[in-house]
Amino acid sequence: MERTMYFLDQKDMPTHWYNIQADLPEPLPPLLHPGTKEPTRLPPPLFPEACNEQEFSKERWIEIPEEVQEIYRTWRPTVLHRARRLEKALDTPAKIFFKYEGTSQAGSHKPNTAVAQAYYAKKQGAKRMTTETGAGQWGSALSMGCMFFGLELKVYMVKVSYNQKPYRRILMETWGANCVPSPSTDTEIGRKILAENPDSPGSLGIAISEAIEDALNRDDTFYSIGSVVNHVLLHQTIVGEETRKQMEMADAYPDIIVGCIGGGSNFAGQFLPWIRDKISGKKPDMRIICVEPMAAPSLTKGPYTWDYGDIAGLAPIVKMYTLGHTFIPSPIHAGGLRYHGMAPIICHLYKLGLVEARAEYQIPVFEAGVKFARTEGIITAPEPCHDLKVTIDEALKCREAGESKTILIAHSGHGHFDLAAYDEYLSGKLKDYEYPEEKVREALAELPKVPSGI
Repeated sequence: MERTMYFLDQKDMPTHWYNIQADLPEPLPPLLHPGTKEPTRLPPPLFPEACNEQEFSKERWIEIPEEVQEIYRTWRPTVLHRARRLEKALDTPAKIFFKYEGTSQAGSHKPNTAVAQAYYAKKQGAKRMTTETGAGQWGSALSMGCMFFGLELKVYMVKVSYNQKPYRRILMETWGANCVPSPSTDTEIGRKILAENPDSPGSLGIAISEAIEDALNRDDTFYSIGSVVNHVLLHQTIVGEETRKQMEMADAYPDIIVGCIGGGSNFAGQFLPWIRDKISGKKPDMRIICVEPMAAPSLTKGPYTWDYGDIAGLAPIVKMYTLGHTFIPSPIHAGGLRYHGMAPIICHLYKLGLVEARAEYQIPVFEAGVKFARTEGIITAPEPCHDLKVTIDEALKCREAGESKTILIAHSGHGHFDLAAYDEYLSGKLKDYEYPEEKVREALAELPKVPSGI
């Protein structure tokens, strides 16, 4: 059985990013200054001004600079696949499609924003950038982006992932970046945490604080983030815009869209260009399912409230579903999903009832990844294996009900650097982690005090 694939010509690649803020039924809550707790814009020293403007823009379409498009064309457009072998194995009438972002040089969707952010930093005169990374996909992507534009890069990688995934570090260093485990001795916040807990496994909240502290102490440096904030989600919408054209080629339209969420950029990049049809009433019954790990279930278990984006409280305060900025997640292999909060845009849409959310355990997630590998042949990263688990569940429901629904997967990348995780699963050593209710309760006690009425 041949896999059906849908290719776009490079001349048909989208030339604009889609901005959901133009079509939201209600505007996003404001950002709050971490010191004054008053509404604010992003601190100018952190991001290039173009990214600050995009963060708050209400323009529906924002042009992709030609210099960025030129680099995009080294791997874009990516291919849309029909997963016929998986459909056959499940004996389901459902039609399953997946947009595969694993063919970028970094192996994931992350370069879509990494290249754009490096371009804007270089254009504004930066010599250097700093960032954090969880599983290493983001650090790898930004290393590649900075390489293209001749920028130095310092990456603070969550220590547990730094030790679990050494090849991600080697990839970053090959592209010229300097990667250190976080918490590190290179920053004040890192030294403070190590003094309190020398065996700290790290977290994205800690790594973000270190990268921000580093950037704020240098005049030639911008900070870069790979998820959560509005301009990052904006840059990822090239994925969904391509997919819309490809689904039209397939004469199909999704009834269900499934994707994993850690900070939210991967899945938002796919579903935001579609959700405007749900908001407008063109496709009101479309289901959009966000999948997160049971070890860090911010959307499904966290309160919708104001919180810091990092552990040190250097970043702006945002309204989101959160487990508390001091929360340290369990060391699951899906390092890119180990964040305490969620993108404000996704939280806002979830609050409005426009998207759904589920939390899944690690072992059944890898079981789904192995089934996908043994049908479609792709070794999937631990993060998008969450998509596969829920997609299989939905496809089996279609079989039971005798319904032929169209399911679209946001497949963010390959798992070639994650084979140790597959080895643990295949050898029976992988374990599940329960929702750490007591640790979350302790972290939520540290939420910032925000004036009422905001």
